[in-house]
Amino acid sequence: MPLPDADTAWPPPQLAPLNAEMRLDDAWYSGDRERLAEVYRSSEQRRHDGRRRLWGRARPRPGHDRQDGRLHIPLPADIATTSADLLFSEPPVFTVPNAGTQARLDELTNAGGVANVLLDAAEVAAALGGVYLRVTWDRELAARPILTSVHADCAVPEFRFNMLRAVTFWRELPTDAATGGTVLRHLERHEPGRILHALYEGTADRLGRRVPLTEHPETAPLADSLGAEGDSIETGLDQLTAAYVPNIRPNRRHRGSPFGRSDYQSAHDLFDALDETWSSWLRDIRLARARLIVPDGYLRDHGPGRGASFDDDREIWQSLNIPPTEAGGSGITLSQFAIRVEEHERTVATITRQAVQLAGYSPQSFGIEDDSARATATEVQDRWRKSLITRDKKARYWPPLADMLHVMLLLDRQLFTPTLTVERPHVEFGDAVSESPQTVAQTLNLLAQAQAASVDTRVRILHPDWTDEGIREEVERIQRETGAAVPDPMQAGLLD
Repeated sequence: MPLPDADTAWPPPQLAPLNAEMRLDDAWYSGDRERLAEVYRSSEQRRHDGRRRLWGRARPRPGHDRQDGRLHIPLPADIATTSADLLFSEPPVFTVPNAGTQARLDELTNAGGVANVLLDAAEVAAALGGVYLRVTWDRELAARPILTSVHADCAVPEFRFNMLRAVTFWRELPTDAATGGTVLRHLERHEPGRILHALYEGTADRLGRRVPLTEHPETAPLADSLGAEGDSIETGLDQLTAAYVPNIRPNRRHRGSPFGRSDYQSAHDLFDALDETWSSWLRDIRLARARLIVPDGYLRDHGPGRGASFDDDREIWQSLNIPPTEAGGSGITLSQFAIRVEEHERTVATITRQAVQLAGYSPQSFGIEDDSARATATEVQDRWRKSLITRDKKARYWPPLADMLHVMLLLDRQLFTPTLTVERPHVEFGDAVSESPQTVAQTLNLLAQAQAASVDTRVRILHPDWTDEGIREEVERIQRETGAAVPDPMQAGLLD
């Protein structure tokens, strides 16, 4: 399929349901109150129980005395960050058999900040249901291929048997305000063997007419790289230079589709209820501020048009002609309401627990601890088990990462390093949660006391990334320092 025809609807209508869901997920992920209010005022204003959503309610009019007291707890952003941390807080290890290829692969991944690219990609995938990995290059920036990520709401994919065979990325370019409602879009289509570029001038919902790439400064440099057809760059590879990574499957709302499922699916009502509870809690705090109700006679008049005030620090008062109150008091009443702290806190904790469990994580991953007594190590591991299972499930959807690293090496050989031997990298994920040095030291100490592990085994536990030669040298140093390195009497000539 070539680049789209002029004046077609954009984004394509067949992706409208999916894009609408991603727009809603994006609003919760951003934590932007204005964006949440906008997306709910224009669509789903009521929950499934019939109640109007917190963010679907009309805001107070400008100049109105009532303030907008709606508050947002960024739990959706926290869920996405936790998902990325479980996957890539420890950078994965990329290996190939050839030593020279390994050195170049390390150079490409370290210089390109691939570990950080993967963290960003995994966080966006958790929010939007998936993310795209893209390999590109720019000789003016660096003499190497570059791995980047593209958000799922800026892509038009084409699948066959749930496998990506082509994808068109698009972005809106900044334009002069004088152009009115004109929208410039840059389309970048990835096919096996080539990458196509085009620039369109249209409206908010129409692609419009195709214009030369030189019409905008951000796309003008691409014009010099295009081939004879005037719109494509030949890669010389059979492989696709882009890949789709789903967050997790299946997508419950689109069964059988290749698109991944967002961690927020079916949790929007919980997020809305959480924000409503938090807003109610803070409203209680505002209403519970201590206030003095003072008779008019206690106020000091500042003159016509200047109002009046009450000095609560004054120690001596002159006699005032004030009618006695019903209770016979001084006429000053303290107004202070109770704050329902426990009720709100329990409600917030319950909603948060349900939302994170729906996303597939243990409440302990978000700092929600049980009120039970001190747990054993096995119980602690069981409490984290749900998060670790979800992490392992998501990791199994990342083979496209190895594909893109392979494409990086192929492009590197073709464009920058002709003598490079290309091999498909192996990707090994790091630990989900790194053990603290204190925990490792206690484990090794217990093993030594129980005489359950040799010095060699304990060194391997402490340094799993060391070579056999490095481990042997460390074992010999430890034995010499502890006096355990006793020479063999037969070899030392002490015995006949």
